[in-house]
Amino acid sequence: MAGVDLTGSVAVVTGGYSGLGLETTGHLVRAGAHVVVPARRLDAAASAVVPFGDAVTVVEADLSDLDSVSGCAQRIGDLWPQIDLFIGAAGIMATPLWRVGPGWESQFAVNHLGHFAFVAGLWPSLVRGAARVVAYSSAGHHISGMRWDDTQFMTGYDKWAAYGQSKTANILFALHLDELGAAAGVRAFSLHPGSILTPLQRHLESAEMVDRGWIDEQGTVADPTFKSVSQGAATGLWAATSPQLAGLGGLYLEDCDVAGPAADDGTGVKAYAVDRQEAASLWDLSVTLTGRDLG
Repeated sequence: MAGVDLTGSVAVVTGGYSGLGLETTGHLVRAGAHVVVPARRLDAAASAVVPFGDAVTVVEADLSDLDSVSGCAQRIGDLWPQIDLFIGAAGIMATPLWRVGPGWESQFAVNHLGHFAFVAGLWPSLVRGAARVVAYSSAGHHISGMRWDDTQFMTGYDKWAAYGQSKTANILFALHLDELGAAAGVRAFSLHPGSILTPLQRHLESAEMVDRGWIDEQGTVADPTFKSVSQGAATGLWAATSPQLAGLGGLYLEDCDVAGPAADDGTGVKAYAVDRQEAASLWDLSVTLTGRDLG
């Protein structure tokens, strides 16, 4: 972020009060942006952003509730008719089977559908700002492509497959959004921030993380590939602000660079996640499910 000047700009950061989102909020504020943080836990969010004073505004929104998302988007659009950045950093991972809204699987609903509806609701403001939209995905997308025959896991729920599908959806969303928005100056990117211990792991038992080699018995990071929170926020900030990405979009990023094809070590992007027909199909499904679209 050295040399990045965001004075006068407005950024919306979902999850901007915890983990990578909070780190992102801090750097955007220090670069001069006003940051709007939609939050389900208002008290926790307000407490977390106290150090940033009037440079951050917390607004109520629950990504699992479309009425809440639409109402929040309306309020934000009324207050800030031009938005320059939208960073979808909020998310849940490997949760027990929860159903939200009309029976949607929670990870698909929160990680994808909620953000889809948010961007649709903010679309006029995003167009005025010729905004960059950044979708936090994950190398977890390697676990699963779209399960077109059962996107809501009505049979055979698997928490990791559900997470993988939702992260694939984030990439496909950014790909098609960029295709639709480029002519209006709105460009979109998705990314893998790296492996980082944050509140994202709150639904995992310590024993499972020990078994996976992420932490040791004392709870200390054991995997040498894990990043710090600051390192983890870097790629999202690069996606949002780097002049190197000017005129580009629809790309999946990792380690502050454009990712290559998927490799055996879990890096790169799976072909099914950058398939334009898959992206168009997901967009159509999302419009059908949420009743929201751009315009």
